Amino acid sequence: MSGTTHEDKGPIAYERYVALGDSQTEGVGDGDDSSGLRGFADRLAEQLAGLNGQLLYANLAVRGYLAGQVRERQLDAALALKPDVATVVAGVNDLLRPKFDADEVAGHLDAMFAALTAQGARVATVTFPDVGRIIPLARPLGGRVLALNAGVREAARRHGVLVAETSGHEVVTDARLWSADRLHASPLGHERIAASLAQALALPGSSDAWTRPLPPLSVPAGGWATELRWAAGFLGPWLGRRLRGRSSGDGRVAKRPELLPVT
Repeated sequence: MSGTTHEDKGPIAYERYVALGDSQTEGVGDGDDSSGLRGFADRLAEQLAGLNGQLLYANLAVRGYLAGQVRERQLDAALALKPDVATVVAGVNDLLRPKFDADEVAGHLDAMFAALTAQGARVATVTFPDVGRIIPLARPLGGRVLALNAGVREAARRHGVLVAETSGHEVVTDARLWSADRLHASPLGHERIAASLAQALALPGSSDAWTRPLPPLSVPAGGWATELRWAAGFLGPWLGRRLRGRSSGDGRVAKRPELLPVT
């Protein structure tokens, strides 16, 4: 399928897009809280608006949310907005917790997929890369990633949800697709996630170009000294929040809770 596109199909008449999820959907890593976050959902909304001439778009995502919190705090609001297209991306925060239960996460995803598709929405989601190839200290979590992706695929199959299979491509673990904390996509990474979802939705002009590798790095990646600096700068504070029972989403609300036009 290399180089294939969907240019032979007419524009898809999506008019109401709602994004559910956690920090990736909120756009962390693509912009910042002072200047504003963009992220893959915003980028996908811009593409949909460009195809249709107009689009109403809401982003209900909040960083730090577990899959159960996405379901509990975002699903009813999403259904009330009556989207004709929705993205649901959740489960990585669960994967990083000590008591990860892949079946429980899959159950939350299944419930969200069922409710949205039953209302007539076209739903898309993604599979996740092996975090151990991005964060060497996280290599023991490889089995969890496989279990999470299996749950995503099975829940999606039951409800006719489209899956952007990002997990199987070498480029998704390229450091340039990740921000300095290695937990959130960089602007380039968000661009590729948006492109993968566009292809899953068979949007006109979409292709598999997002799967292609980047040019080789001219400077070798850092060694264990780099890993130790990362652990001190990002892993330590993250563990501190866990020990205090805190979340990065505490006190935060969705950045775009209502359907608003995308120009």
